[in-house]
Amino acid sequence: MSQTKNILPQKDSYWSLFSTFFKIGAFTFGGGWAMISIIEREIVDKHHWIERDDFLDLLAIAQSLPGILAVNIATAVGDKIKGGKGSVAAAAGTILPSFLIILFIAIFLTPETIKNNKVISSIFMGIRPAVVALIIAPVLTSAKAAKLQWKTVWIPLVVALMISIDQGFISNPILYIILGALGGFLFCWLP
Repeated sequence: MSQTKNILPQKDSYWSLFSTFFKIGAFTFGGGWAMISIIEREIVDKHHWIERDDFLDLLAIAQSLPGILAVNIATAVGDKIKGGKGSVAAAAGTILPSFLIILFIAIFLTPETIKNNKVISSIFMGIRPAVVALIIAPVLTSAKAAKLQWKTVWIPLVVALMISIDQGFISNPILYIILGALGGFLFCWLP
């Protein structure tokens, strides 16, 4: 991964980072995975701040860290393109919309209001399928960028199956990572 920093125009660099991630945080529902494709489109395709391979490396790092994926990736991208202050600007842009929305809900809406209001209930029901699509899109993009082939697709499928049938017996994600690495190692090194 290359060490590119300070590649934004000096006059609006921190503001560009903050506003880009604020927009992503404000208009993305469904958590970190739903944000990945939008972050990638903004950072890699629209602004050309980093290359796609660097983005995938940062995504892998962000996934391995504890905490919220969207904040981790924003922090990693901000640091990559503008250093420590850039990571603060990007993280703040990601966090602030959620904070304001939750604050608004806590002040004005109760669970009964949400449940009994047909308009609000309909909005949340309509968001659900869109969130599924937003989660699937980065999975497919990551699989393509990782050069996942039909002969190796069994590894994520087996792990996904194990996660879906897991009833608490094997609930440690580290185990899945180790099993996936072991499966890939065995596949590549055994005849």
